[in-house]
Amino acid sequence: MSGRTGRVRAGRLRWRRATKLDKVRWLAVYSTDLIHLAALTGLAQLYVRWEQGGLAALPAIAVGVLLVVLVVLAARTFRRAVRGGSRPTAVLWVSGVLALALSLCWVIWAPVLWLGMLLPFARRRTVVAAAVASVVGFSAYLTLFAGGVLWAIVLLMTAITAFVLGCLGANLWLWRLAKEAHEGQEARALLAVSEERLRFARDLNDLLGQSLSGISAEAARAEELLDSDPEASAARMYEVRDAARQALREVRATVQSYRRLDLDEVLAGVRAVLEAAGVRCAVDADTAALGPETRTLLATVVREGATNVLKHSKAERCTITIKDGVLEMSNDGVSGPVGEHAPDGLGGLSRRVSAAGGTLRAAPTGEGAYVLRAAVPA
Repeated sequence: MSGRTGRVRAGRLRWRRATKLDKVRWLAVYSTDLIHLAALTGLAQLYVRWEQGGLAALPAIAVGVLLVVLVVLAARTFRRAVRGGSRPTAVLWVSGVLALALSLCWVIWAPVLWLGMLLPFARRRTVVAAAVASVVGFSAYLTLFAGGVLWAIVLLMTAITAFVLGCLGANLWLWRLAKEAHEGQEARALLAVSEERLRFARDLNDLLGQSLSGISAEAARAEELLDSDPEASAARMYEVRDAARQALREVRATVQSYRRLDLDEVLAGVRAVLEAAGVRCAVDADTAALGPETRTLLATVVREGATNVLKHSKAERCTITIKDGVLEMSNDGVSGPVGEHAPDGLGGLSRRVSAAGGTLRAAPTGEGAYVLRAAVPA
C-alpha cells in the first residue's frame, strides 16, 4: 500500500510541476491511446471466430499478436508526431503490410489504425484517398470471397474510419494549436523586453549623440587654435569641459529617472507579461496616496515577485493587492520547496525595504500557494 501511495504522490507532484503545454500534450497522447486500445476489441472478434470453428487456435493467436503489435506501433507513431519527430517511413511500410494482412483476416480495425498512423505525416487528401481505397478494397474483397457485399459491415467500417480519423485529426490539431499559442506567448514576452531595450537605446542616443558631437567639434577647434592662439584654444577646452559636465549631469538624471519606477506602469507591465505567459493576473491597487520613494520601492518588489512567479512556479493564477503601503502578491503552482534562487533574489530587496523602515516577507502557505508581502511606510 505504501508503494502505491508513493507512486500516487509522485504522479501528483509531476502533474503540479508540469507546464501547461506538457499537460495538453499528455491529454492529446493519452486520449489517443484510448482510441488505439479500442482496436483491441478485434481480439474479441478473433475469439468468437475461434469458438465458432471458423479459425484454428494457432492462426487466431498469430493474428491477435499481430494486432497487438500494430496497436503498439500506432501509439508510438502518434507520440512521435506530437514530439515533432521525423516521418518513420520504415514503420509506416511495415505497419501497412501488417494492416493489409490483418484486414484479409477480417480484422476491420487494422486499416483504420494504419490510416491513423499515416495522418500526421501525410497530406489530408492523401489520407482521404487511402481511406476511400481501403473501403473500396474491403468491399471488393467481400464480393470476391464472401459471395457479395455485406453492406452492414461496409457501412460499419466506413463509420469507424471516419470517426477514428476525425478524433485523431482533432487531437493533433488541438496539440499543434496549443503549441503555437505557447510559442506566441513566449514571443510576446520577448518582444516586450526587446521594445524596452530599443526605447532605452533611443533615449541614450538622443541624449548623448548631440552632446558628444558638440564636444568632439569643440575639441577639434581647440586643437586647430593650439599653435596660433593658445588662449582661444584654452577657452575652447573650458567649453568642452563644461559641455562634458553637462552631458554627465544629463546622463545621471536620465539614469535616476529610470531607477524611479512608475508603480502603475510596472503593475500594467507585470500583468501583461504574466498574462502572456498564461498566468491569470488580478490587480487591486490603491496607489494615489503613496509617495515617490514608496512607489519606486513597491514597483521594484512587484517586478521581483513577477520574476519569481515565472521562474520558480507553474502558476496559473496570481493576485496583486496594494493598500495603505502594504503590497501582497500571491500565486499558486508551487510544489515542494521554493526555488533555490528565489531567496537570493529577494535578499537585497529585503534590505532595501528594511532601510526604508518597512518589512518584506516571502514564504509558501501550503497547498501550492506562495505569498510575497511588503509593508512600506506610505
